[in-house]
Amino acid sequence: MPLICGVDEAGRGPLAGPVCAAAVILDPARPIVGLKDSKKLSAKRRATLALEIKEHALSWSIAWASAAEIDAINILQATLLAMQRAVEGLAIRPEQVLVDGNQLPKLTLPARAIVKGDALEPCISAASILAKTARDALMLDFAQQYPQYGFERHAGYPVPDHLKALETHGPCPEHRRSFAPVKRLI
Repeated sequence: MPLICGVDEAGRGPLAGPVCAAAVILDPARPIVGLKDSKKLSAKRRATLALEIKEHALSWSIAWASAAEIDAINILQATLLAMQRAVEGLAIRPEQVLVDGNQLPKLTLPARAIVKGDALEPCISAASILAKTARDALMLDFAQQYPQYGFERHAGYPVPDHLKALETHGPCPEHRRSFAPVKRLI
């Protein structure tokens, strides 16, 4: 059985924080029940599955591209960079990489992009869950540092509360200055 790694990201759309990517090689001998696209799971279910993935996967890795990197190279390139870092961070080298979406990061391994892969491939679903839970946890930390923005409620997405807080307080160091609603204020 070939070692297949799934890769997905979380946090392309927010106005603040890094983009997060995860890479996961599941253990065929220890299947995890209930894997699906992280957006289709409750926060509680995601947290439970994230622990199970970390415990049962053959290897997993989480990597980031910062808000500054996003501003420097654009969100797509930063996402691909985070994905590349996640794959490179695996303790085991996979034989194939399956990436959610229609673009591939720079890799030295055989790879395939799969649109809606987080709903089709369990290893990509697992990566989706790890990326989402890691990014949400980081945004909770940022909520402590910058309580005026409400990151604990919206994780940096451009919802009305967040846009109002941006208007009132201006951007914090974690805001993506290249994104239009933030750019307008600086």
